[in-house]
Amino acid sequence: KTPEQWLEEVTPRRQAIFKLFLGYAPGVGKTYQMLSEGIRRKSRGEDVIIGVVETHGRKATAELASLLETTPRTKLEYKGTVFEEMDVDAILERKPQVALVDELAHTNIEGSKHRKRYEDVFQLLDAGIDVVSTMNVQHVESLAPTVRQLTGVQVRETVPDWVVQRAGEIVMADLTPQALQTRMKRGDIYPLERAERALNNFFRTPNLIALRELALRDGCSPDRTSMS
Repeated sequence: KTPEQWLEEVTPRRQAIFKLFLGYAPGVGKTYQMLSEGIRRKSRGEDVIIGVVETHGRKATAELASLLETTPRTKLEYKGTVFEEMDVDAILERKPQVALVDELAHTNIEGSKHRKRYEDVFQLLDAGIDVVSTMNVQHVESLAPTVRQLTGVQVRETVPDWVVQRAGEIVMADLTPQALQTRMKRGDIYPLERAERALNNFFRTPNLIALRELALRDGCSPDRTSMS
């Protein structure tokens, strides 16, 4: 081994920082805030890349994402269809200081390196890469039964509570239910043809109020939470 390799082995590795933007429904601004943070950190001289961001066709989100370097996704074929997933190995090879990883609860397609995206995130953290991620409170494993009772919605993708507890900082991406419904009616969250159906189902006022209260009360530990 070279002297540099020996030195790298014996030098203590800094603890990577895991930051989570938590919301209570699609459209409250989690991804937008994550990207905004990435842009701020880049302006301070940090090496920031997008590991994966889902814009869902939202123009403002896509515009922010275009301001940062994006790691190309890996393509996987499953049952005759080609899917794209975050390329963990490409990020590890690139070795940025910060990786932005959207939708922490996502389940990777069969054949991926890991089954769940949060497992991808922990591999990045173990490599010393800071990760900024996003998630809605209904995906917290222990809260899924409560969410089903409150809204009638069965959450299929969940994240173990210990994953959320590992976050060094949790930021609540908050928006009133009325403001969120207004965004929906304008077509800012889903295309207008989907908006009315969403407003009559998941985005009904009682659902949003219950989920918001759940996020504010039980979604995360108060000592690590800030509001945004």
